[in-house]
Amino acid sequence: MSKATIAVLPGDGVGPEVTACALDVLAVVEERYRHSFTFHEGLVGLDAIRAEGTAISDSTFETCAHSDAVLFGAVGSLPAGQARADGPRPEQALFRLRKELGLFANLRPVHPFEPLYGASSLKPEHLKGTDMIFVRELSAGLYYGRLESVPGKPSEIRRTAARTEAVDTLLYTEEEIERVVRAAFEIAEARASRLTSVDKANVLSSSVLWREVVERVAADHPSVAWEHMLVDTCAMRLVRTPADFDVIVTENLFGDILTDEAAMLTGSIGMLPSASLGSRRTASGMFGLYEPVHGSAPDIAGRDMANPVGAVLSAALLLRHSLGLDQEAAAVEAAVEHVVRDGCRTVDIAEAGHAAVGTREMGRRIVDRLRRT
Repeated sequence: MSKATIAVLPGDGVGPEVTACALDVLAVVEERYRHSFTFHEGLVGLDAIRAEGTAISDSTFETCAHSDAVLFGAVGSLPAGQARADGPRPEQALFRLRKELGLFANLRPVHPFEPLYGASSLKPEHLKGTDMIFVRELSAGLYYGRLESVPGKPSEIRRTAARTEAVDTLLYTEEEIERVVRAAFEIAEARASRLTSVDKANVLSSSVLWREVVERVAADHPSVAWEHMLVDTCAMRLVRTPADFDVIVTENLFGDILTDEAAMLTGSIGMLPSASLGSRRTASGMFGLYEPVHGSAPDIAGRDMANPVGAVLSAALLLRHSLGLDQEAAAVEAAVEHVVRDGCRTVDIAEAGHAAVGTREMGRRIVDRLRRT
């Protein structure tokens, strides 16, 4: 029997709806495999700003820091007219968690289910054999350009009488690059021993340094076949020959964009899970934050329309990476695939002319299948 403490941050929009499905799945795993999970739920994002004046309170952050893993839903955006330049923003919760908990490697597996080939914008013959994982650097780069400790590295809008201009700073240290690249090579060794490093070294100095570090780390992993690839080439090949890729490692901004592009291979961004890992070990794995990649989707929030698969598969990643429960993770993943093969579809992946089920019904069918596994 395994014991674990899991912080649960449902967040905004559809976050609470899909997180509820993931918790139902974890409850079945707890029951069937005789584990003991303790869940601590907290406010984050818009609800936290309204109730506590900040995107994530210190007490909620401490709960996360002392847990074995964090199950995260989504955070949204402040309604028009409510945002202030010096005020709290929902996304600051994620930035704080990633930065202060040392979560530098974001894992995003992309594996289209064959029954959903028709939901993808690509022809089925281009999807066959596609099974890749992105390792995205998560705690540095352009999204963290404002560094008070480094003078002259701003992220701001500048207004003068003559003009208005904006500046963002793309900064990477050698250490920040090396730790995520090493993680990617280790993942590649456990898979097909193929790795693609994506950058823009023909333009960016940060990418030149990125290549230097990759080449040095590669020498420590002689069994891995690897290559450099420019980000625009990678974007093209993702939709032309996606099965060519196995492990893709890249920096923060490029990873953010490329993984959303790759989501379309699966038919919907609602299908994709993610794991954000650092270097802190738990009793049986690595501490991490787990979330679907689809965002808060406020336009469908509360309408029982969101696809819970990304959240459920994120829970499977939690079981595997933070709790060391590979068998249980595989059972959850198999339950999801069985339900999809049986024709169950939420509206984002439903075929034309076929009825779609709601969020709760999709979650219920996954739970039922898991109980029968």
